[in-house]
Amino acid sequence: MHEWKQDEHCIFHVDVNSAFLSWSALKKMEDDPEAVDLRTIPSAVGGDVQTRHGVITAKSIPAKKYGVQTGEPVVKALQKCPALVLVKSDFAVYRRYSHALMDILREYTDLVEQASIDEAYLDMTQSRGKLKGSESADLPWPLNAAHEIRKRVYRELGFTVNVGISVNKLLAKMASDFEKPDKVHTLFPEEVPSKLWPLPMRELHGCGKATAQRLHEMGIETIGQAAAMSLPILQANLGEKAGLYIWKSANGRGSVLVRTEREKAKSYSNEETTAEDITNENYRTLGLEIIGRLSRKVASRMEKAGVYAQTVGVNVKTEDFRRHSRQVTLLSPTRDAEVIRRESEKLMEDMVFGDKGFFAAGHGLRLIGIGCTNLSDGSYVQMDLFSWAQTLKEQEKQEEERRRREQEKQEAERRRKEEERKQSEQALRKKEKLEAMMKRVQTRYGRGAISKGAVSESSSHFDKKSNS
Repeated sequence: MHEWKQDEHCIFHVDVNSAFLSWSALKKMEDDPEAVDLRTIPSAVGGDVQTRHGVITAKSIPAKKYGVQTGEPVVKALQKCPALVLVKSDFAVYRRYSHALMDILREYTDLVEQASIDEAYLDMTQSRGKLKGSESADLPWPLNAAHEIRKRVYRELGFTVNVGISVNKLLAKMASDFEKPDKVHTLFPEEVPSKLWPLPMRELHGCGKATAQRLHEMGIETIGQAAAMSLPILQANLGEKAGLYIWKSANGRGSVLVRTEREKAKSYSNEETTAEDITNENYRTLGLEIIGRLSRKVASRMEKAGVYAQTVGVNVKTEDFRRHSRQVTLLSPTRDAEVIRRESEKLMEDMVFGDKGFFAAGHGLRLIGIGCTNLSDGSYVQMDLFSWAQTLKEQEKQEEERRRREQEKQEAERRRKEEERKQSEQALRKKEKLEAMMKRVQTRYGRGAISKGAVSESSSHFDKKSNS
């Protein structure tokens, strides 16, 4: 068991097992005590229950055994499991259970960071004294605390959680994703080689599909291989920030800062997946209806938050699952639903119509999103005509300057990529040269000639022979 140092952090990551499905099951049994527990049968949350369109947002463990996956179309899930029971999302219920969970967690420590509706980080570093009485030979600190939280959540709220334990947030998060449900797992620094490094790259928290694919092209399949890779090579292939993140995370390094307050929202957005693809034929009805509905939702949320937005944007997902977006900066900040709708329609029509639009290319839309960014408190909303004219002139200057900076940025990016390419090629040539040298040593002196600390000696001897 890990021996805790005096100044070492103790971080928990608490994650609800199949949250939306579990909470939907509890609500269903609350309304009807005779109802079957959705968690015990193939079931899923998501889509339109009547039309059976949309995507899966949560699934039961029995549904998982049929290959049902979160994020896949309902139609595809039903093909895998025709008996799949579908239930509608109910975020009012989800928020109720989420609040109840966070209330319990805050009884163990004041340092609770709610990462999402169904997960939270806890800094338990100063909490050992409260739970000293529950420590035992079988459950030493902090396993005793984790199991108490796990059991109490189930006893009082009726759903299960996984608890991951480590010295930083990254490792605690990774630990909680190990075997489910209703489990406690540790991932201490000394356990990284045996528990973390054998995992495939795609399972590393923060490693997206594109990054995993790029690493695959480099021959890196596991987290351990990324941890052993040279940092400069990772940065040359992934970029400076992404390369550093992958290298540090693969080596088990992460933040210990647990934020007790959420940062203020930097944007407000809503999106909707459609039951049928939006095409040229139904855009004027279905498409505009969705844009209007989303604009009202975004405006309502901004009004509740007391903020205005200077930038309005739209994003769409085509039937081939590719995302595309457009945005516009307004002369004056707004949270008016009509303004947001009007600007969104202009942006959308710019994408879908015309010779180069999606409809002309034969693409349909399966998702539409509306977003507002560049937020403020609205103190600059009212302007007279003179101010407006001055602002317009200033914005034209700013736009010209922006274009100039963008061109410079693109040129700098081109040069940076060229330099990265050269560095990558140099690193590859060095690697190939080293492998060739090792092969020559093995050929001359046998495979046993290369051992730790013996490579340079053997190669030096070989080179002297070659020169003579």
